[in-house]
Amino acid sequence: MAMITRHITAVIAFLFLCNTGKAQADPHFSQYYVYPLWLNPALTGSMEGSYRVSAIYRNQWAGVTDAFSTMGVSADVATGKDINFGANILSQTAGSAGYRYTNGQVSVAYSGIRFGREGQQRIAFALQAGILNRRIDASKLQGGDQWVPVIGYNPAMPSGDIISKSSASVFDAGAGISYFDGAAGKKVNFFGGFSAAHITEPEDPFLSYGQKQKLPARYTLHGGARITIGNAWLVPNLLYMQQGNATETMVGGYVQLAASESTDLMLGANYRFNDAIAPFAGLYFNKMMVGMSYDVNTSTLGKYAGSANSFEISVSFFGGGSNGKGFFKCPRL
Repeated sequence: MAMITRHITAVIAFLFLCNTGKAQADPHFSQYYVYPLWLNPALTGSMEGSYRVSAIYRNQWAGVTDAFSTMGVSADVATGKDINFGANILSQTAGSAGYRYTNGQVSVAYSGIRFGREGQQRIAFALQAGILNRRIDASKLQGGDQWVPVIGYNPAMPSGDIISKSSASVFDAGAGISYFDGAAGKKVNFFGGFSAAHITEPEDPFLSYGQKQKLPARYTLHGGARITIGNAWLVPNLLYMQQGNATETMVGGYVQLAASESTDLMLGANYRFNDAIAPFAGLYFNKMMVGMSYDVNTSTLGKYAGSANSFEISVSFFGGGSNGKGFFKCPRL
């Protein structure tokens, strides 16, 4: 049992290795604003219109066999009465043992704190709760006694290792706060927020040597500005995340050009420190937005993992009438 436990731990630890050499358990995205309820539950209902549906897919480290594949879907509604609701689900697969990480949550946000001229600056608070499930396919694991000298791994050999648990579901919760300046006619409108995910620190059923291991809370600080330049907008933004002893810092921005009354074109890039640069392009047309980005690895990981680049594609739909804060044109990314 000790042999197979070490094997599972080594595989998962490698797959969740970040460039600082420290484990980071949660997935990450370059187009993080496209998946708002994962970024910060306080962004629930912060949109143009009365509802939004977003989906994102990330394929990471294509040069590594059975590496990361992550998909997220979220939906939220603004009621117009300062209480907004949302739900999101994220699923990531990795590793030859079929490791799957699934997190489904619902969120409730209160956006009734207003100040400034005409109450166009707002603060929102939110709570998020749901289920976190992690599983492996025990039939795909390779026990230490299935390795034969000279020959190598022999699947016909029986294994004495016993997996007592291949799936575990636990309660998970988070919270967040966000701010935005929606004042019309200003040259610069600031926005930002802070969130804490996994505040219950759910136990990890696999990463352990006979001791209980907890998934550390993930703290996220994000912000930026929307700068009006004629018929275009410049949107610089930043992201800082910390989970356990792993950190991630990303800065970047994009230019949003109004091609017509119903069409916007977005071009920009993000830089993840000590990791990758991610250029992206987006098109907003008739209340639908499609975005694509490609992470070009700039760290030493590429030397060991072959192609360590990543690809993302996202789709968002916006609908309904004004939610009472139509003066705020929400950043797309």
